Amino acid sequence: MQATQRELKPRLRFPEFHDAGEWEEKRLEEMFDFQSTANNSRADLSNAGDTFYIHYGDIHTKFHQYIDFSKDTIPKIQSRLYRNATFLKNGDLVIADASEDTEGIAKAVEVRGLENGVNAISGLHTILLRDLRQNYVNGFKGLLREIETVKKQIKRLAVGAKVYSVSKTVLKQVLLPLPSHPEQQKIAECLSSIDELIASQTQKLVTLKTHKKGLIQQLFPAEGETQPKLRFPEFCNAGEWEEKDFGEICNFVRGPFGGSLKKEIFVKDGYAIYEQSHAIHQDFDSFRYYISEDKFNELKRFSVQPDDIIMSCSGTMGKFAIIPKEAKTGVINQALLKLTVKKQLDIKFIKAILELPSNQEQLLSQSAGGAIKNVVSVGQIKELIFCIPSLQEQQKIADSLSSIDELITAQTQKLGTLKIHKKGLMQQLFPAMEEASS
Repeated sequence: MQATQRELKPRLRFPEFHDAGEWEEKRLEEMFDFQSTANNSRADLSNAGDTFYIHYGDIHTKFHQYIDFSKDTIPKIQSRLYRNATFLKNGDLVIADASEDTEGIAKAVEVRGLENGVNAISGLHTILLRDLRQNYVNGFKGLLREIETVKKQIKRLAVGAKVYSVSKTVLKQVLLPLPSHPEQQKIAECLSSIDELIASQTQKLVTLKTHKKGLIQQLFPAEGETQPKLRFPEFCNAGEWEEKDFGEICNFVRGPFGGSLKKEIFVKDGYAIYEQSHAIHQDFDSFRYYISEDKFNELKRFSVQPDDIIMSCSGTMGKFAIIPKEAKTGVINQALLKLTVKKQLDIKFIKAILELPSNQEQLLSQSAGGAIKNVVSVGQIKELIFCIPSLQEQQKIADSLSSIDELITAQTQKLGTLKIHKKGLMQQLFPAMEEASS
């Protein structure tokens, strides 16, 4: 007995489409034609060429769903450096065919804002799709790859281990939804309004971070100086900051050798293992690994206390977090450095000093080849010299930066909520095609 075929309808529809019937479902090869692309590397690009060039790396890092030639900053290439590449048109869909992570597989952008007479091409590791039969309205095509069921199909069809890729042959088989043009237009307009709100809130976040960066440059002495350019009124006549070796400021403990924390000693629940992710994300609500009380006592010198600072020494290096008062009792792993700030010093101020770009450069040494960075030894860290003001001025600076951090956190959460709302709305506005065709 065959399974009952579900209707291909979204859970949420605008009132005027409630009785519009089912959506169609077609393979990508029925909807789009493949066009030719260039194969130039980033080395051929500049700001002075005569043709705009979409680089696959920019699809991953700079653009989301759409690329707008009237607004976005896009590199160029000289026409003598490429051949046989199709010039882009508004409404074309450009897909990155390679990605280092599963979320970026076949990431796509719809072309917008191209004026007559402006030449643009897509390049190496891109696939160019053109809707010659006008199956979709402009603005809707950029949404197709973000539909959850379309994403799932692409992930399932992608090949590779460290780098995931999709071919034209694979993409041809992907099933796409096809509602009527008026319904497409309504969906695109609805989601576009949310995108505008997300863009506005993103800009607010960027502005806050820029403000903090500028304030830090004013509140701390420049390299080679012992007084900042900007001081709070009550400290204007307080004199120079005092130069101190970092060894006078903190005690240091580098995490245990990897052999001390093998997976076979981990238990289901117990004392927490602090990892570099805790320093990077400053999130202390979840832990992957735990050790027993006996093991904790054995490794007690690596244990963390509230107000300790941890530093990531592996992966994303040079990130700092302060252990909160309510944090779980535990030990650091081999990828962390623990800093215990001595008395008469403000912990948040010391963290801010460590995060200054000039001090980050001192903490991370560069290999002879220049490509690989490593955290310098504890001995070298102790010898670093920092300028320190009075405790009262430390606290004033720390409080000022903390207030901005609170605004940044609130804005980040607001932005995250909007993105979750959009994702949930898309799940409602598009039918689950795999379920419908099962």
